Amino acid sequence: MQQSIFKPFELGQLKLKNRIVMAPMTRSFSPGNVPNQKNIEYYQRRASNDVGLIITEGTCVGHKAASGYPDVPYFYGNEKLAGWKKVVDAVHQEGGKIIPQLWHVGGVRKDNLEPDESVPAYSPSGLLSPNKPNGKAMIQNDVDEVITAFVDAAVNAQKLGFDGIEIHGAHGYLLDQFFWEKTNLRDDQYGGDISERTRFGVELIKKIRTAVGSAFPIVLRYSQWKLQNYALKLAETPEELEVFLKPLVAAGVDMFHCSTRRFWEPEFEGSSLNLAGWTKKITGKPTITVGSVGLDGGFVDEEQRGMNPHSDISTEQFALIDQSIEAGEYDLVAVGRCLLQDPQWVHKLKAKNYDQMQPYTTESLKTLY
Repeated sequence: MQQSIFKPFELGQLKLKNRIVMAPMTRSFSPGNVPNQKNIEYYQRRASNDVGLIITEGTCVGHKAASGYPDVPYFYGNEKLAGWKKVVDAVHQEGGKIIPQLWHVGGVRKDNLEPDESVPAYSPSGLLSPNKPNGKAMIQNDVDEVITAFVDAAVNAQKLGFDGIEIHGAHGYLLDQFFWEKTNLRDDQYGGDISERTRFGVELIKKIRTAVGSAFPIVLRYSQWKLQNYALKLAETPEELEVFLKPLVAAGVDMFHCSTRRFWEPEFEGSSLNLAGWTKKITGKPTITVGSVGLDGGFVDEEQRGMNPHSDISTEQFALIDQSIEAGEYDLVAVGRCLLQDPQWVHKLKAKNYDQMQPYTTESLKTLY
């Protein structure tokens, strides 16, 4: 390693001490949907151990159907926002940077969930996945309400002192359901080809940009794969990917967080570039790579349709990451499972104390450390 991963990075007003990002990970440790003292200490602990940028777990915007899981934190209401303010202040106290991941689960929402058990799932065409109905298809008023909820959340993030925002547009949740032709069967302005299916996201991003101004960083997380289909490719070729990405860049995205299951895998035949590499090549925008960083396997078992119970440390990846950053293929690297049980992981990486790194097991999901 030449340690390019430890060089500073700047994106407008966002100035990072290194290129390591804490990936957003749903934890479900916020009873009442309010960030609490354990949440505060969880994020502060990573900031104090030199994680360059923290992206929070998904936090639900203020729409009645945004939530899909119990005990996840919300990003609206005085009590919830006051909890997030304590998180921001604690991270900044340690010299860290933090952005919230703003989230609406769309058609993934399950029945009998807070804040209102009677509320169904909302999605582009009333589908959880291809040919699997769930909830209701959104009408224009629903679209407008959801966009307003995202705008309000972005404005609140700015007021609370966050260093930017990330919009969750990946993994088969609401924005991604608009992107995906199998869950977006609309025949209005929000449906159509791969470019036209970005319209909901484009309108949302444009309105956020207008509300927060030009200097506040907007990150978009997107993926080819979905919870409903691990092998899916939203874009089959670089040319299709360009058609998909260009409207989002024009709308105001500053950086793309390119979610893959294994970051080392090439995205398209004939090139070694991964999804983050292709995204940067096409758009010229900074990118974050992510996917089983530091571990020897993907986080999901494709055959069993569940999380892998454990993964060992894979040190040979670190040189590849360093070389790719040095070559300008991507800019930042998001680390997920390694940081769950090992807040000091960044220090161990810098000192090359690989033997002290802790392998991942699902036991780390049971506590908020």
